[in-house]
Amino acid sequence: MPRVHVMPDALASQVAAGEVVERPASVVKELVENSLDAGAKELRVESQRGGVALVKVSDDGCGMDREDAVLSLERHATSKLRDKEGLTTITTLGFRGEALPSIASVSRFRLTTCEHGAVAGTEIVVEGGRLRDVHEAGCPPGTTVEVRDLFYNLPARRKFLRSEATEAAHIDYQVRLHALSCPGTRVIYRKEGRVSFDVAATDDRRVRIGDLTGRQNLGKLREVPFLEHPGMAVSGYLLPPDEARKSRRGQYLFLNGRPVEDQVVWRALGEAHRGALVEGRHPGAWLWLEIDPLLVDVNVHPSKREVRFHRPAELRALILEAVEDTLRPERKGSSGLTGKAGSKALPVRSETSAGDGEKPSEAGVETRSRETGSQVSVIGSSGTGALLRDERSAPSEPQTWRAEVQEEFPPEEEETGAPSFRVVGILEDRYLLLEASDGLVLLEGEAARERILYENFLEGAKNGAMDSQGLLVPLLLELEPRDADVVSRNAENFRDSGMEVEPFGGVTIQLRSMPVLLKAADPRSLLLDLVDELVNSAEGRSGRVLAFEKFAGELARVGARGERCRVELAQSLLNELFACDQPYCTPGGRPTLIQLSSSELRRKFGK
Repeated sequence: MPRVHVMPDALASQVAAGEVVERPASVVKELVENSLDAGAKELRVESQRGGVALVKVSDDGCGMDREDAVLSLERHATSKLRDKEGLTTITTLGFRGEALPSIASVSRFRLTTCEHGAVAGTEIVVEGGRLRDVHEAGCPPGTTVEVRDLFYNLPARRKFLRSEATEAAHIDYQVRLHALSCPGTRVIYRKEGRVSFDVAATDDRRVRIGDLTGRQNLGKLREVPFLEHPGMAVSGYLLPPDEARKSRRGQYLFLNGRPVEDQVVWRALGEAHRGALVEGRHPGAWLWLEIDPLLVDVNVHPSKREVRFHRPAELRALILEAVEDTLRPERKGSSGLTGKAGSKALPVRSETSAGDGEKPSEAGVETRSRETGSQVSVIGSSGTGALLRDERSAPSEPQTWRAEVQEEFPPEEEETGAPSFRVVGILEDRYLLLEASDGLVLLEGEAARERILYENFLEGAKNGAMDSQGLLVPLLLELEPRDADVVSRNAENFRDSGMEVEPFGGVTIQLRSMPVLLKAADPRSLLLDLVDELVNSAEGRSGRVLAFEKFAGELARVGARGERCRVELAQSLLNELFACDQPYCTPGGRPTLIQLSSSELRRKFGK
């Protein structure tokens, strides 16, 4: 008896569905792409219970007659690809002919369609891949597809879906993504029987961006003018660098009308912003690429999210040129940038001026030395060696201080539990230089502040009384659907940490108060950064609510970001740090301070 056999059609369709239908949002993607390929000028999408109970997509496209409608449910049946040569010139969003039969094999499926000018349409009912009924039906021109009880016949697949709210957020994001890609089509999305958004057709991409991502962005958009290289062109819009985020959530790429993701483009975009962005931040961007179909392969990914370019180096050069031209006026007027491309903010003294101890130094070096009460000299100046030798040979302060710390348990240490340090100065505005009983200690201000905030958040939640301060004007923030879902799932954590966050309709949230500990932070940047951290965490990716300890750690890291050390606040920072239960590391395990012992220093100098 042969062991090799051909799978039944129903089983083969269910196997194919594993690639096409990953989750309800995948169904929406495939059906919306079919509608756009059919020339829809109005597109309606509806979902219930995260798309598991119902996904419904209606359009006013070309529609189908009875024969084509029945044939469209056969595997690999398509109107978009005729021969193998067509694979090199694909201009449609779909082309494989797998979507409808795969979806119909794992759901209760109903297709209603009618051609323009036809007297009657056609209705087809399929359950679990089995054709149940085909009959005439009265319906408007276009096509409507209803998908109910997704994965009802594959419970093993259904149990791996996330919560209904999470799945609904993915559907919302998918519809918005395609709405951005085709501003000439009106898109209406209904969720749980209510209109989530309704965006009118427009020939201005900025209007569509404002409709879907918030009107507050319209005044900040910077146009990337149309730029063309042989076989390819780019246009779009950028947000200014100060609106950059920690993740790439605000970056959208459309290739010949198809939403895609591509590392070549993202790397080029980041490279064009080099010097204008802090490391690890990503600019907001909406880019539309028009490329000769012969120069791109859209058939390298099962869900067509990724593509492969035949001339990536030329594409990179195109993106660099277009984005740098957009940013050039800002670069000329900027004076506060740091890093390789923004070294204006880093004062440099020549050896001549450094050797002159009477002349004031640049950018506050002398100011910092006066605050610490010690002299600062640039390494390599003629008087440096003598100055260091004089300080080393002076027996006064260091000897007296060492004698004091030799005492076993000084009274002040018994009260605070903190070791005794002498503040020497500040390095790069980021590190406190401290003299200890045995060498030098470097304390990172950001790490110390993170530990302090973390323990304060935990203590406040434990006592049920986290101090917060209401905002004079509540902040309204329109988020991406998946980000709004993360916020709603962690609403209790926000409340326990002193941040009052409420839904404000659709994907807009309202921030009404901030923790007193973070009153100096910018509420909008803080919230966006915190959402990015939550999304990137393991729990956020899996759709679970974070434990408050984990949430407090993420909030502390975001709240401490950018902490700068100041001499006049050094002692209070030390007191707060050593009042913590675990002062020597952050919640994530990074050290707050490191020590270079005297013996290690002598060894490094060859003694």
